[in-house]
Amino acid sequence: MKSVSAFTDGACSGNPGPGGWGVVLRSGEHEREIYGGEIETTNNRMELTAAIEALQALRESCQVELTTDSTYVKDGITRWLQKWKINGWKTAAKKPVKNQDLWEQLETQTDRHVVQWLWVKGHSGHPGNERADALANLGMNEIRGG
Repeated sequence: MKSVSAFTDGACSGNPGPGGWGVVLRSGEHEREIYGGEIETTNNRMELTAAIEALQALRESCQVELTTDSTYVKDGITRWLQKWKINGWKTAAKKPVKNQDLWEQLETQTDRHVVQWLWVKGHSGHPGNERADALANLGMNEIRGG
């Protein structure tokens, strides 16, 4: 099974507002960068979209080390998702889970791979995270017409 390192990040100007997502994928000597944006979104939606796009971009089942600076994404997929599903997509406070559509997409993509979820502090100089952040901002700026 191929091993891939993925670095993901989301950005948003205003929350909600225009946003972007960025991904750096590395496997051996190969590197691929992808990014995109949405006109009206939230930071959490862009963080989730980045992780979904990273996993979706892999054509075959891979061993993926996915690094995010979003505790929301990491904790959501590794700790909260199963409880939300058992509780009919309600939080512990009995409120509807936000971004259910994206959580379902992320779970579908995660099931295709063997994923190790890693967290890094954002804007701390981590090269992969800094590049993903730059790509997310590029996606956001392009969607704003800049």
